[in-house]
Amino acid sequence: MEWYSLLPPIVAVVIVLWKKEVILALLLAIFSSELLLSDTSAGMVFNGAVATLERIVTILNSPGNTRILMFSLIIGAVLAYMRHSGGVTAMVEYVISKGLGKNKRQVAFMANFTGMAIFIESNLSILTAGIVSRGLFDRYKMSRAKLAYIIDSSAAPICILVLLNGWGAFVLGLLSNYDLEQSAAEIMWGTILLNFYPIIALIMVWYTAFTGNLHGPLARAESKVETELTHKHEFVPTKARFMIVPLLTMVLGMIGFMFWTGNGTLANGSGSKSVLYATVSACLVAYTMLLSSKKFTHHQLVKIGFNGMGELLPLVSIVLLSLTLGASLKVLGTGVYVAQIVGDSLPIFMIAPMLFLAGAFIAFSTGTSWGTFAILIPIGVPLIQALELPPSFIIAAILGGGVFGDHCSPISDTTAVSALASGCELLEHVKTQLPYALFGGALTLILYTFYGIAFL
Repeated sequence: MEWYSLLPPIVAVVIVLWKKEVILALLLAIFSSELLLSDTSAGMVFNGAVATLERIVTILNSPGNTRILMFSLIIGAVLAYMRHSGGVTAMVEYVISKGLGKNKRQVAFMANFTGMAIFIESNLSILTAGIVSRGLFDRYKMSRAKLAYIIDSSAAPICILVLLNGWGAFVLGLLSNYDLEQSAAEIMWGTILLNFYPIIALIMVWYTAFTGNLHGPLARAESKVETELTHKHEFVPTKARFMIVPLLTMVLGMIGFMFWTGNGTLANGSGSKSVLYATVSACLVAYTMLLSSKKFTHHQLVKIGFNGMGELLPLVSIVLLSLTLGASLKVLGTGVYVAQIVGDSLPIFMIAPMLFLAGAFIAFSTGTSWGTFAILIPIGVPLIQALELPPSFIIAAILGGGVFGDHCSPISDTTAVSALASGCELLEHVKTQLPYALFGGALTLILYTFYGIAFL
């Protein structure tokens, strides 16, 4: 691999910072990657443009990618049905009347708890927390950027710590390919207390929720909302069941389908299949409830559903282009190149910190933490075997680096879903969360360095 494999992610970052336009940045990054993969100079620009389109088309060859895109659209219809029914506003009134959301602190912790409680699948927990909390955040003049930060920094960290989910099954599958003294399961469970970044991320969320103190761009976003936002119901409150029943259908359906696709084992279930099936089920339930209420006709509901999908089309486009860039960079070998740089000529105590940084850079550049794990674990395990390093410590650094890079990346699907679920602009979410993620990443780097000096 060559140094030029780093150029496409650099192009994406520069365009995002310069033009504040994610879709343009992703398209140019994919185009530059395809140019580098081109084996001819004749008609290079034309061939690169055609290859960019074909790369986007090939993304749909993957059933998993297609399910992610379908889910991202259908959830727009579900959200629209919940809003237009008056169920969301009724739920807000119900929560407040029962004293469950009496102040900003309670509302912030509710978003955090919801994001952590559904640890089966990160996107589902983000969506659920966002749907439950949006109205309450508006009621107390709390910014959507704060909601996006809380749910994004609650869901992925808890998923990589608990590991009784698709994340755990994926890591277990990667580790099972190697002959180590400890079993793959023992190594995986040993990572929990050594995975410093997600632990720090959760602590920062709890600090933010408890104290209400905000810093940097997030503080400015909050103060702007407090002075400008005048709370009013988007739709007249009706019955909370119009929100609760579809939401429960989605959550319980996700659990049921995880068992079903995993042949009775939750951890072996397919996250992409389960979240799609659960979302379609929730959409059908919401449609049926509204139709049977006699307040909406079939044609009205079809229009509401497609309008809801249309609202999410920009974010779905970002998800599609993010998946495309990740696929193109995989062929180009960007992740492998970064990993090889890290593996060369390092003192033993710096291996974990550098693997953490490599994981962060790969996840930031490609927008995928799972892809980062797939690249770095096959590099980290031979280092463990050759240098007799503690397996859980090295694997924890790789897992934490992937989540850290995901939190910083404007092209991560988790970042896009957090913005979608909270109703926050994508770049505003990235800008307001970045200082928190960087602080947590810097602290993690220090902890890994001291741990390496002390115990290796």
